[in-house]
Amino acid sequence: MVGRPAVPEVIWARPERAGRGPKPAFSRADIAAAAVRIADAEGFDAVSMRKVAAELGCGTMSLYNYVPRKENLYELMLDAVSAGYEFPEPSGDWRADLIALAHQAREMMRRHTWVPRLMSPVYGFSPNALRYLEYSLSCLDGVDARFGEKMELIAMVTSVVTTYAANEIDTAERSRSLPWSEEQEHAVRTGYLISQIATGKYPRMAAAFAEDSGPIDLDGVFDRALRRVLDSFDR
Repeated sequence: MVGRPAVPEVIWARPERAGRGPKPAFSRADIAAAAVRIADAEGFDAVSMRKVAAELGCGTMSLYNYVPRKENLYELMLDAVSAGYEFPEPSGDWRADLIALAHQAREMMRRHTWVPRLMSPVYGFSPNALRYLEYSLSCLDGVDARFGEKMELIAMVTSVVTTYAANEIDTAERSRSLPWSEEQEHAVRTGYLISQIATGKYPRMAAAFAEDSGPIDLDGVFDRALRRVLDSFDR
């Protein structure tokens, strides 16, 4: 395959253009933007080198000269959407700063529903990922802990965000694929749950249901999960 390396390579260490020769027809930003448009419109599985090449108006083989592997394309995509983060001056309240950053991450994943599938340490060293990590660490400047522990906390917060966002996205996508409404399914499942609790076999579930049988506040659950992670780090 043209341009594909036979050894491991970091896409960010690869020059966008050689020192000589004509200027490339496309930049990495162009390629990433095209792939993101496809993923947002058609879903992550629709992203292919062929489709990205067609979006750009070039041949598939030509694209490999810019992006040797499909995994490189994924890294470009993740870095591109990560450019949207805002990094205000840390307030001095590290908990509040990390919670605000987590909410930004959750909203970004809601806009680009394919992002949770790419959340991996493999893609953690792109330019915008490094900016995110550096900012997160700057929010923790006043915390007396080793950098390794701070990185663990950032990873835990990221895991909470990714898990909650992925569950929200999966639930929404499942609902859209069903021939009935979400409300209809909820009513049927709630009815079944009530009938099972009424048997007396599940006294603790009955107590829990009696205590609060209303709709779940997903935003409240998300915030409580974040705060519990941060509580575990507070000393």
